[in-house]
Amino acid sequence: MTAELRRDLRLVADLVPAGARVLDIGCGDGMLLETLWREKGCDGRGIELSMAGVNACVTRGLAVIQGNADTDLADYPDTSFDMVVLSQTLQAVRRPRRVLEQMLRIGSRAIVSFPNFGHWSARWQLAWRGHVSGGGLVDEPWYRTANIHPCSIADFVDLCVRAEIAIERGWTMGRDGPPRPIRAGANLFAREAVFLLAQA
Repeated sequence: MTAELRRDLRLVADLVPAGARVLDIGCGDGMLLETLWREKGCDGRGIELSMAGVNACVTRGLAVIQGNADTDLADYPDTSFDMVVLSQTLQAVRRPRRVLEQMLRIGSRAIVSFPNFGHWSARWQLAWRGHVSGGGLVDEPWYRTANIHPCSIADFVDLCVRAEIAIERGWTMGRDGPPRPIRAGANLFAREAVFLLAQA
């Protein structure tokens, strides 16, 4: 029995068509890939930086290799996947624009989820406490996180415009409740965002 998916991954799983060829970048322990295989008969592959994550995926019987999103996506042929997923990893890559462009080269569609560093709690943390972590969106001290390019929803949308990437749909997520379509005020009040992307 598959454990319950993280909320953003549940939305991602719902967006992936049955039988799709899927590449999950930064797939962690493989829970999303396993869910897509069991629930939708998807042909899933993964790429994961940590050896512990790769081992967890292999234990689940998943086709996952150790690799780096910043350097290894160039090895995949054009349009080799229907969907390419990058969940909670965008802020940890060195070249976010290049990674997004590669995702849409090797896949027909891309799904990206990330924490919204424009959220009011992150702003409050920095403005009133003088710290960028430890109580807002990130509970760990800044020097222990993998975040090197934190972005807001507004930053992400701007990047998509500059890179000529089409945003087909977008959702926001708070602590509780279902995902909601992107709307006014999302940059201030959403804790996480999920976007479905395509080539412009």
